[in-house]
Amino acid sequence: MLQLPENEDGPAVVLSPMNFGAYPMVSGDTRLAAHFCGEGTPLESARARIGGKLLATEAADLGLVTFTPDDLDWEEEVRIAIEERVSLSPDALSGMEANLRFPGKETMETRVFGRLSAWQNWIFNRPNAVGEHGALNTYGTGAKAKFNWERV
Repeated sequence: MLQLPENEDGPAVVLSPMNFGAYPMVSGDTRLAAHFCGEGTPLESARARIGGKLLATEAADLGLVTFTPDDLDWEEEVRIAIEERVSLSPDALSGMEANLRFPGKETMETRVFGRLSAWQNWIFNRPNAVGEHGALNTYGTGAKAKFNWERV
């Protein structure tokens, strides 16, 4: 989240009651409860800020955002983040996204939909993983995997 000087009106996060239970995850947790790994203190700190405009520093202090580069570093940090993602297989990114969609406590639904279906039934059967130059066949050889970037 872009962090601008204090006297400038930058990007903001605004929490609402919807963040605290309107759309529970399959584990039964709210998305914020899962984000805070079930810890009550940060969740209650966030709840106390419902309706308030949270700039980058405040959102980071509450644990709602991961990284807050300032306007001097923003372009470079975004470029590096994109380059890091581009270096991964599209299939691996899809699998990581599926895992991130179901964090927190395990239920049968999180196992099936968050992990097994994404990894075992889909990603490990795709050429980007198991093809001649796929990630699993080149792992440990020193050779770089050759991904089909049309597969997403």
